[in-house]
Amino acid sequence: MTATITPPAGPVQRGAEATYDYLDQRLGLSALLKTNVRKIFPDHWSFMLGEIALYSFIVVLLTGTFLTFFYKPSVTEIIYDGSYLPLRGIPMSEAYASTLNISFDIRGGLLMRQIHHWAALFFVAAISVHMFRVFFTGAFRKPREFNWLIGVSLLVLALLAGFAGYSLPDDLLSGTGLRIAAGIMQSIPVVGTWLVFLAFEGEFPGTAFIPRLYTIHVLLVPGLILALITAHLILVFYQKHTQYPGKGRTNTNVVGYPLLPVYVAKAGGFFFIVFGVLTLISALVTINPIWLYGPYMPDQVTAGSQPDWYIGFLEGALRMMPAWELLIFGYPISLNVLVPALILPGLIFTLIALYPFIEAWVTGDRREHHLLDRPRNAATRTALGVMGLTFYVVLFINGGNDVIATTFDLSINSITWAMRILLILGPWAAFVVTKRICLGLQRRDRDLLLHGRETGRILRLPSGEFVEVHEPVSEERAAILMARQDVRPLPLPPATDADGVRTPGLWHRRVRSRLSQWWYRDDIPAVTPAELAAAQSHIRHELAAAESMGVLPHEPELSEALSRH
Repeated sequence: MTATITPPAGPVQRGAEATYDYLDQRLGLSALLKTNVRKIFPDHWSFMLGEIALYSFIVVLLTGTFLTFFYKPSVTEIIYDGSYLPLRGIPMSEAYASTLNISFDIRGGLLMRQIHHWAALFFVAAISVHMFRVFFTGAFRKPREFNWLIGVSLLVLALLAGFAGYSLPDDLLSGTGLRIAAGIMQSIPVVGTWLVFLAFEGEFPGTAFIPRLYTIHVLLVPGLILALITAHLILVFYQKHTQYPGKGRTNTNVVGYPLLPVYVAKAGGFFFIVFGVLTLISALVTINPIWLYGPYMPDQVTAGSQPDWYIGFLEGALRMMPAWELLIFGYPISLNVLVPALILPGLIFTLIALYPFIEAWVTGDRREHHLLDRPRNAATRTALGVMGLTFYVVLFINGGNDVIATTFDLSINSITWAMRILLILGPWAAFVVTKRICLGLQRRDRDLLLHGRETGRILRLPSGEFVEVHEPVSEERAAILMARQDVRPLPLPPATDADGVRTPGLWHRRVRSRLSQWWYRDDIPAVTPAELAAAQSHIRHELAAAESMGVLPHEPELSEALSRH
């Protein structure tokens, strides 16, 4: 027998062990790691949307830190004498001059600016698409309502951070956006003028707003976003991740891979992929070329000026609203600015934030959900989501009505009126069409479970009848299709109880019942286990008959399917 001699631990290993023991005795690392490093997470490509948002934010922080070394948040006027010849000798603010300096005189500065801007756009886009995934799959339901609220807050903060960063260069385009923001603030009744004087320290544009916006952009908003992301990840880790329906997946388990080493390795690699894609796009595609716009002048505006895409809906709403104004006690109330710029976005984000609670109240569903819905199986929710997206897209398109009118030689008034009509009719049409499509897909899934997959092979029965041979769906596919459950709408409450006493809150409960019945009334009944067993028995006999008659040759795959079912 050969003895194995273990070499003595080196100084590095001994130091690492001593450090770990020191921390373990004070922080309880062993118990913490034993519980969490093997935590299971499900695997699906759509879960990477949240990771893209996280990694884009990290890139924003890294590049933003670089830019803070050279940017000067000051509107003090100087004469530009930098490398960009077309603007040399032009008076401008120090903020604009320092941004030009970053772009043309700091080594790698323009690339950093580009990466910072593209990463910010990716961050907002990833949050938006990630929330779409959460909404359409029902991942916001109990117990994840608070995480949904965190997501909505992150989206609002991302929009604020994007607008603040977009405005810091003090070029003609960003200054136009600040002028619009000042007008929105002035539209607030009673306190609007005071808010503008407070924010700009006097009349617009003032001298204090850029430094204040800089503090908000680099300190306040990133800190809040970082805190909310931390809370979001803690809740995801504590509540366990949702998973899509499939074979072996239930509402009480998680099927996937452990955090360590699988997900840690995948997350690290994916971060560098996101960083690499952002760098490649930033190196090849120019964004926000401020040197073409020139410094901000209050009496000028760039032709065809457009904000970043995530503010496009607000621009479209401002352009669509009629020029309505009210006089109350001699004070003008500018509804053409107040309604589209403040009231409408406030209502939209409030409805988005409260949606999980609204749906739970309408449906009466108070159960915990860890299995995700297929969008087709929640037809009303999916239709409402597409309805909201259509509303947003119409506003977004109208935000460029001047560019559309110029490009296609159309009347801008005609485009605006067409968008107003489409804003009313389009979302409702999208709702009806989407719900019909979802119900059609529900019916198709039911037929697939009960009748099997069409093989394209025709069998002639002894009676002379021709029938098509069907094949049972796979176990994995059947598990996905069977995940949908019938939910009964809330019944109408009786007007009085057995003793003739009027039911308390009758009107409120009847409204809720009517909404619940509207929510579920068109859904196709789900397949019950008894119906599935009977249908599979019929398919087995059909396949056996086909094989015995020689019409369907013996195939191992079909035999395996028969034995499974």
